[in-house]
Amino acid sequence: MPRANKQSSKKLAAPSSKITEGGPSKAPEQAFLPELKVKVENKKSYLDTDTSLDARLSRYAKADWKILIDQVQAEYDAAFLFMKPKHEEWGLRLKLYNNQKRDKEAVGDNLMFTVHQTVLASLYSDKLTSEFNGREQGDDETAETLNTLAIFDEDDMEKDILDYEWDWDASFFGRGLCLFNEFDRVTKTPMAEIIDPMTWLRDSRAKSVNGDRKRRGAMRYGGREIRMTMNEMKEAGIYFNFEDMADDTKDVNSVVDRNMELRAQAQGLGTVANKSLAGENKDFRLLEWFTIYNGKKVLVTLASNRTRVVRYTELTNAEGKPAKTWPIIDRPFYPMAHDWDSVSIPDLTEDKQRARAVLQNLSLKGAKMRLHPMTLFDTNKITNKADLNFEFGKNIGVNGNPNNAAVPLQTSGVNNEVQWVMELLDTAAQRATATPEMQQGSVGAEKRTLGEINLIASKVDTRYSLSAKIFGWSEKRFWKQWYALYKKHFKDGIDEKTIRISGAMGSQWRKLTRENIVLASNDPDIKIESKIISEERRLQNLQMFRAFIKDVLAVAGQEANLRFALKRLGKLSGMTKDEIDRVLPPTYDEMESEDENEKLSNGEIVEVNPMDDDMIHLETHNKAADTPEKYAHQKAHKLAMLLKKERPELFPQKQNVDPNQIQNLMDKMQGLGGVMPNPAAPVAQ
Repeated sequence: MPRANKQSSKKLAAPSSKITEGGPSKAPEQAFLPELKVKVENKKSYLDTDTSLDARLSRYAKADWKILIDQVQAEYDAAFLFMKPKHEEWGLRLKLYNNQKRDKEAVGDNLMFTVHQTVLASLYSDKLTSEFNGREQGDDETAETLNTLAIFDEDDMEKDILDYEWDWDASFFGRGLCLFNEFDRVTKTPMAEIIDPMTWLRDSRAKSVNGDRKRRGAMRYGGREIRMTMNEMKEAGIYFNFEDMADDTKDVNSVVDRNMELRAQAQGLGTVANKSLAGENKDFRLLEWFTIYNGKKVLVTLASNRTRVVRYTELTNAEGKPAKTWPIIDRPFYPMAHDWDSVSIPDLTEDKQRARAVLQNLSLKGAKMRLHPMTLFDTNKITNKADLNFEFGKNIGVNGNPNNAAVPLQTSGVNNEVQWVMELLDTAAQRATATPEMQQGSVGAEKRTLGEINLIASKVDTRYSLSAKIFGWSEKRFWKQWYALYKKHFKDGIDEKTIRISGAMGSQWRKLTRENIVLASNDPDIKIESKIISEERRLQNLQMFRAFIKDVLAVAGQEANLRFALKRLGKLSGMTKDEIDRVLPPTYDEMESEDENEKLSNGEIVEVNPMDDDMIHLETHNKAADTPEKYAHQKAHKLAMLLKKERPELFPQKQNVDPNQIQNLMDKMQGLGGVMPNPAAPVAQ
């Protein structure tokens, strides 16, 4: 096996990369491993000032990585011993989940599958919505663009598939891991992938991937084994020293090979993990490892049984500085404080499924035994034992009176105690996971009133909303990393992306540059909320606002801002801004005040027109940047309002909207949908 410091320096196969990862390609390279030994030819160090990807890979190919390899090997050995029992246990649970390896004469219980799929379906269907908000004046437009871009990118990132696999891992293994560190230069979209927990090795002291805000309990090291072909490494363009790699040898400590064995056994398939292919489809076992080296967080890939470095990346943040966190987002299921391992569905159901399966198979054997019982017979009356074998229409000769010639052996059948235990196990699983029979899509044997059903459903929603809020932690980190990858890789004056915006009048196409996506100052705030919870809150706010407007119209209809009320009702009804603008097109005052905002934000003096609708202008000018010109202009509008009140004959009176028309319109809107839904009622699952 070649040593690390004698790796081949052949010409690199892929001079360019379609995928950007690690630090920016233009980042300074002077910080490249001060303690790293390098070869020197013609008295020139390979630690030169050339920062291109090709130059960096060339230097890495000629470096001595022995110190780093020894460090990774020690960490791998410790993590392997720590995680091996957990991997083996998960393998057994996968067998129970699908139950393909059971005895063909036995029946398997599907409690784990039923409960897991019920919880998974509820959490997956309750889509978590993300919303970007600016932190300073002038950020609203960029934040709105980010919201549109996020919706557009969900399709390119295959976020629906990503969420399903992420939720599946979290609910089955207790914690799901999402690696989010790459940027596709072709589609100009961040790239995320879900890490298989069955191949993941981690620091035994870690409480989570990145710990708390002080980084306490963060992972010091961790990684996974993967398999890649030679062509895949060439196309990636970020690997070096791989063209002369020898075929894999058997490694008893390989987690990726063991994972293939365990999953094949669970599906009832044959094991081919150690079978080596030939030609272009031959793959190689690689170790992707995150660790801290020379004070920096790095991602290193080792090959040839962890003796050869074929990839090295110093992790950086959006500003190109050394990263303080790992680009891995963890999603716990039922987390326990100060502990990495969360409680999973199999943790709560495995023992109950095994017990139920034992009782079911014993009951099945008892039923078969009663159909074909053991027999006590009089040997004086029946001399041939073969006569006792069952056949249809068989005649048996008996010496003497046939009464009591043969009687079945009396055995006990399935009694109430067995049924009680079965129901107890099922109920315990339902209570632990908040999955009653109605939640599973079946009607329970016990009759319940409508009030009881609604009460149970509301309590189930409460339990599930807790899981949805916990999932919101990781969803917020996901979109923060999504924004950071754009900020890091979407270059000013170089990159441009066209997105489709669907509106009330069809689709529109818009080209985005860096200034449309990246805020000039602080990063945006991100709000994550459950779709079901937000929908309930929206309906509740709609009812309260409708009742409030009715009271206002009854008491002070002529003084109310009815246009704002209608727009607010439209928003609370779920209409988009584009749809509201189609129903209530912007007035001249609204458009004029928007134009004035640009001038006021730039410090220009804007005169007040006596014909202006001062309330609309004051409302719109609140969105402008805080400048002396803005405050002076707002003060002028207030003086104009005072003058219009004292000398109304000097100004033409605008036509007011009849409050009765608004009241009739609201009554019609409510009548179209029948009885308004009660937001306090449980949402049907």
